[in-house]
Amino acid sequence: MLLKVPEQGTLADVAAHRLAHSIVTGELAQGQKLNEAELAESFGMGRGPLREALRHLEGMRLVKRIPNVGARVVVLDRKTLSDLYAVREALEGMACRIAAVQMTDDEIAQLSALLDSHEEQIKQDGGKVYSQSEGDLDFHYQIVRGSRNEMLMHLLGSEQYQLLRMCRYRTSRNAQRTRPALLQHRQIVDALAHRDGELAELLMRRHIQGAWRSISEMIDKEEEAA
Repeated sequence: MLLKVPEQGTLADVAAHRLAHSIVTGELAQGQKLNEAELAESFGMGRGPLREALRHLEGMRLVKRIPNVGARVVVLDRKTLSDLYAVREALEGMACRIAAVQMTDDEIAQLSALLDSHEEQIKQDGGKVYSQSEGDLDFHYQIVRGSRNEMLMHLLGSEQYQLLRMCRYRTSRNAQRTRPALLQHRQIVDALAHRDGELAELLMRRHIQGAWRSISEMIDKEEEAA
C-alpha cells in the first residue's frame, strides 16, 4: 500500500505516514514497543488518532498488537523474509514479463531516465547507498504498474509493499550491492525495451534472488554478532 504524505489528510493519516516511514527506515527498530502516550505527545495529537494510525499499520503488517503487551513494530525473521522474497520473485518476475508487452515506449524511456536519477543519487552518496522512494520513484513499483495487471498491482502494492520496502532499505545500505543492483536494473530495462518478456522475467528473478542472498548474509552476520 502506498502511503504518501497526506495533503489534506486526517491526523491519523499523518501519524500513519510518519510511523510507516520510521519503521521502513529502521528509525523504529523491529520488535520495538510503541508507547501510545509518548508517540501522541511526539506527534502533537490525541491518542485517538494515534490508535487509528496504529490500526492502519496493523492492516499493513508493519505493526503487531500482542495481548497484554501492546503494539510493537513487526519482526521480520528469516522464515518470514524467505517466504516474502519467494513470493516477490515469482510475482515481480511475472510482472516484468507482462510489462514487456504492455509498457509503452515512453514509459520504458521514463524508466531509463529514472535509473539515471538513481545513478546520480548513488554518486552523491559516495556509491554506498541505493535507496528508492516509494511510488513514482520506485523502479520496481513502476514495472508492476506498467504490467497493467490489476491483480499483480494489488498483490504487490498492498500489504507486501511496505514490508518489501523495509527489506530493500536494509540492503540499500550494503555498498557491495549498490552498483550491481543498478546495473541489473538497467539490464531489465534493456530487455523491456527489446520486448523480450522471457529475458526480462529471468533478469528480475535473478535480481531478487541476489537481494535475498544479501539479506540472508546480513542476518547471518547479525546472528553471529549476537
